Amino acid sequence: MLPLAVIGNVNVDLILGPAPAWPQAGTEILVDHDEFRVGGSAGNTSLAWQALNIPHQISATVGSDEYGGWLRKSFGQLGKDWPTCEGSTTLSVGITHPNNERTFFTTHGHLPHMSIQDVLASLDIKALKGGIALLCGSFLTNCLTDDYAHFFEIAQKNGIQVALDTGWPVGGWTAENRARARQWLGACDYVLSSENEVASLSGQSGQHDAARNVKALMKPDATLIVKLGPLGALGLSAEDGIVRVPAPSVEVIDTIGAGDVFNAGFLAACAQHAPLEHCLATGVAIASQAISTAPRHYDFQLETALRETSP
Repeated sequence: MLPLAVIGNVNVDLILGPAPAWPQAGTEILVDHDEFRVGGSAGNTSLAWQALNIPHQISATVGSDEYGGWLRKSFGQLGKDWPTCEGSTTLSVGITHPNNERTFFTTHGHLPHMSIQDVLASLDIKALKGGIALLCGSFLTNCLTDDYAHFFEIAQKNGIQVALDTGWPVGGWTAENRARARQWLGACDYVLSSENEVASLSGQSGQHDAARNVKALMKPDATLIVKLGPLGALGLSAEDGIVRVPAPSVEVIDTIGAGDVFNAGFLAACAQHAPLEHCLATGVAIASQAISTAPRHYDFQLETALRETSP
């Protein structure tokens, strides 16, 4: 199995809801559910890999407050080498709604200060040689994002495949944000994005046209993955063309981090040299279980998942 790593945003999530309507300023409402947990795309991916017993590295940072200490402790040995940024840890409050949508309020906290030096201090590049590194939370880790070109050079020199999930920019897909993201694509072996993100990156609304437009910005042998939520996922590569995998019908309980869990399943299958359709099916199956359980859990090992999702 190829070595795996995830690099990017780990923060604290406080989830509250469901809130049927946005309250009037100055009032108070009661909700039925609350959960205090590890959050952030990198954090969610690592938790899924841990649940699947997938060996991996995670490169992240924390703030110097109590939340930072709690996050580091939550990851045990995986977080022992994370640098500490002076100041508060990033906190995200998620308000869920009955239609399964959610609204987030997120503090700047420590994430904008994460740097390439922090990554090199907490990541064993030698152990990752020949493996896959996932970059995520790109529009939250400002200092690191500014040095993506440096990381791409290091990855190329060490035979490390780069996967990218930019996430949705806080300021939306402005011309500047779109231009920055499009620059990164040419250095990536995998891009894992939602349908809306692919449409925004391409400037086209048609699903297949948008995917082909984004794929054209990547390396010839790279793979684009489009996450379609309840409709499953599709992959586009030069070798396989367009491959689509549907999602099972499940009772949706909590969709927060579903895309991150998909990434974990997909890349874990890639690390096992599975065909694209198997990788997509594994990601969809694991994400579907995650969103339909509370507290979230995973009932199978990766080998079982690959066997059960074999097309």
